[in-house]
Amino acid sequence: MSPAAVADWVEREHDLILPTYPQRTIAFSRGSGTVLVDVDGREYLDFLTGLAVTALGHAHPAVTAAVSQQAARLVHTSNLYVTVPMLDLAQRLRAITGWADSKAFFCQDGATANEAALKLARRHGKKQHPGKVRVVTLEGSFHGRTFATLEATGQSARHAPFEPLLGFVDTVPHDDPAAMTAAVTDDHCAVLLEVVQGEGGVRPVPTAVLDAARVACDEHGALLIVDEVQTGIGRTGEWFAHQHAPVLPDVISVAKALANGLPIGAILARGEATRALEPGDHATTFGGNPVTCAAALATLDVIASEGVLDNVREREAQLRKIAGSIDGIGGVRGMGLLLGLELDEPLARVIADSCCDAGLLVNAVAPDVLRIAPPLTVSAAECEQAMEIVADAVEQGRP
Repeated sequence: MSPAAVADWVEREHDLILPTYPQRTIAFSRGSGTVLVDVDGREYLDFLTGLAVTALGHAHPAVTAAVSQQAARLVHTSNLYVTVPMLDLAQRLRAITGWADSKAFFCQDGATANEAALKLARRHGKKQHPGKVRVVTLEGSFHGRTFATLEATGQSARHAPFEPLLGFVDTVPHDDPAAMTAAVTDDHCAVLLEVVQGEGGVRPVPTAVLDAARVACDEHGALLIVDEVQTGIGRTGEWFAHQHAPVLPDVISVAKALANGLPIGAILARGEATRALEPGDHATTFGGNPVTCAAALATLDVIASEGVLDNVREREAQLRKIAGSIDGIGGVRGMGLLLGLELDEPLARVIADSCCDAGLLVNAVAPDVLRIAPPLTVSAAECEQAMEIVADAVEQGRP
């Protein structure tokens, strides 16, 4: 983007938008597949996908057609009524979880999904005894920015501007199963965790911690909630990250990739958790919107019918192999196409900026970790091109 164009956008943003984000210097006007195009016509390989959202890439024709057709029929009714796309989507989500008794609640995004999950868990807990309201989460986790999900987020720096918080969360290390076992008591209604901590540095949670959480929840009548907001809908090579592990949650939250860019979130519950909420306990005006549900159905159709999960696994292996050959990258962590490149030096932000200058979008999720999360449909050639840019940026950034 030219300096004059950047200055214009920066000035307009400063004038019109509350300053909740760092200053931005790119404005995008369109996209297709793995490519985004800015207002000056420059192309970028998108290996961030709107924070793991546009799983099928930009302007996917099947999603575009579904949105257009549904918008021409019906856009909104509120949750006073039922629409067919909402029911169809709940049915499809039941199928991909494999939970024969699953029930869904639809909302707008990951934070509202996790908020709903926490309310469901509290309702379930209070039906056992009035003080069963506490929740255990993990250090380094990220679950949203509402007051409840902010406190559930295990990152104290995010808490500080908004303290005092609500005081219902106990946080334990992400890699200590004994600490998990000790933390859960009869006063806890839930454990909330991610299988891979996305915003926490693309950091997988050890299976032993997942096992300890499941056992502790069973012993104390609590619900195990798995946050699949960033890892769900094929991102890890399975429909959900928890399907890689021998642990069955009671509730999962999904959002981000579910409608390939349209705002949608959901929780899926099974077993006793399906009986926790009653009419009037929770609601949302836009949840289950027919247009976003139609987009989600189209997204799931493409993933299921076009070998997308196989592509995720193949591209993961390719990216790991290439990254392992780059001097300055000490390792790769994560699952599927949610990967963290572990740098030998704490230069992730510098390297991410260098990649952007060269036409590749990635981001720093820790001082020494670059996150890459391309579309699940990304090609082998695009992966090679992206990693060439990363290799050059790492070389330029090394002391």
